[in-house]
Amino acid sequence: MEKHPIVHIEIPSRDIKNNSQFYADLFGWEITPVPDFNYAMFNPGEGPGGGFPPVASFNKTDRLLVYVQSADIEADLSKAEELGGNVVLEKTEISGQGWFGLFQDPEGNTLALYTWGNSGS
Repeated sequence: MEKHPIVHIEIPSRDIKNNSQFYADLFGWEITPVPDFNYAMFNPGEGPGGGFPPVASFNKTDRLLVYVQSADIEADLSKAEELGGNVVLEKTEISGQGWFGLFQDPEGNTLALYTWGNSGS
């Protein structure tokens, strides 16, 4: 069975600059602004890194969004549905980065699947 490690965590933010600075000051995380995407990346030094996306309907400030590595996003989204989950966002390209999709588990928790690079189009 394919392993599915956690590869990215997102902390939704209304004010990305101030919220990312909060975590930089609190934990010493390295912050890299990504203005083209209205986003900032964080690198904690160890373990998975992540980012600060703008608040969206599927990404609210009362929850973190965890990205799980997937070799086949469509198959994993389909399996999530078969197991009682719901697809929130079909496989979507992140230009020059990779692909992602979102699903909710039967309890309503939203998770993301991610494939590196532009493979699996």
